[in-house]
Amino acid sequence: MLFSLLATPPALIAQATPPEPQEVLRSQPAVRPLPSSLDQVPVFNSNSPELVLEPGILLSTFPGEGKAHPTAHLNYRFAAGRFDIFAHHIARADDPEDLRTLYMAVLAYNPTDQPIFVDFLSGASYLSQPDAPFREMAPFVENPHGQVFAGPGSRVMSDLIRGRLQSSLPLRVLVRPRQYQLLLNVPIPVRELEPPLNGRSTYIRMNSNGPLYLASLAQFAPSNGQGGERPPNLGEWRNLLSNSDVAGPRDRAATPPDQVEGPFFYGRVAGVAIGSQWQARLTDEGGTNLAIPPVGGAISYGLSLLHRGRMGTGQVQSAEMVVRYPDTAYYAHGNYGIQYSLDLPLHNPTNQPRTVTIALETPIKQDDFSNGLRFFEPLPRQVFFRGTVQVRYEDDGGRAQNRFYHIVHRRGQKGEPLATITLPPGGSRRVQVDFAYPPDASPPQVLTVQTIR
Repeated sequence: MLFSLLATPPALIAQATPPEPQEVLRSQPAVRPLPSSLDQVPVFNSNSPELVLEPGILLSTFPGEGKAHPTAHLNYRFAAGRFDIFAHHIARADDPEDLRTLYMAVLAYNPTDQPIFVDFLSGASYLSQPDAPFREMAPFVENPHGQVFAGPGSRVMSDLIRGRLQSSLPLRVLVRPRQYQLLLNVPIPVRELEPPLNGRSTYIRMNSNGPLYLASLAQFAPSNGQGGERPPNLGEWRNLLSNSDVAGPRDRAATPPDQVEGPFFYGRVAGVAIGSQWQARLTDEGGTNLAIPPVGGAISYGLSLLHRGRMGTGQVQSAEMVVRYPDTAYYAHGNYGIQYSLDLPLHNPTNQPRTVTIALETPIKQDDFSNGLRFFEPLPRQVFFRGTVQVRYEDDGGRAQNRFYHIVHRRGQKGEPLATITLPPGGSRRVQVDFAYPPDASPPQVLTVQTIR
């Protein structure tokens, strides 16, 4: 690419240079905050360091007593019931002579005198290479069977909203009394890749019938004694848990959310966040329906709103951390893996038929709101969202629709309609939108209802 550019005459380069993105304002009323709130399901959230070059502890909720590095352990015991595991990490070989496979494991410990069963409900774990490479894709593609994806986070979340459990994962794991058990032990290989870089995204919904301590850990594959590699075994993972410090290199430390001056860094997440799903019924304040806007108008609801990106709502939707490492994010900014389940009971209050569209959009991030949402034309290169969205509704012919669309949004991109429906005078129609927020996306987004005629 660089060679061909250097060989191009300067006059042609000037002609080929795309125009700079310009802000375009879409006038509309203020963005509405999302009703309801996150549920109380704890999420084991392992995303720091994202790039793992030095083996060690990624996230440990074990007590620090008796460990070589007590501060590497956050002392949080998961209670019996539902919990989720999220892990998103990258391996890279900086030394071309050292192409060992990095392994990532999730280790559980049963602190009781009774056996504990851990049920795997749904979820998946995919590599960037070869499972789900990042690739250029159209911004809006129908994805009925989950075969459309761009990156491992996109693919995992597509499986998750369909309720699938990857075939390589177990249905149930037994953790014996006062014993350790591996829930996951997976490779992130870099050999034979150019560049030697790979990543893995994992999200699994789980349920246990007893309390557990959990840890995610990283180490390089041991030798198999015959010139090859083998996966680390349970004993080697236990040894790492007891004797290692946190893995490295450490990511840039997060900025306290209340800091108002200077640079602001959200940070990578490593800790336990509270909230796995946000279910909301979108209605007018005090009502049971959502009155559609006038012709040409729009109503937008904020999604994955966060500090300094509240879109004028004053609402922060980021899951709170109950335990975290001091240099990591204060909130689960982006809410990676959290499912948004939104119910829109649309109502046409006029005496004329009206046609509306429902779309996911990625406007330019702003904390305050002034006159409308801002978008870019033409679009910049940065991709801010890659993921699948499910929409369910009854079409104008009375047929039930259950559609899945894979969406790729660049920063400041308006959305294609997920659904277009015509409401008769005084008529109502229900639309349901679901998606799990994908890793490698950048919040916030909005869900917009527009009346086009």
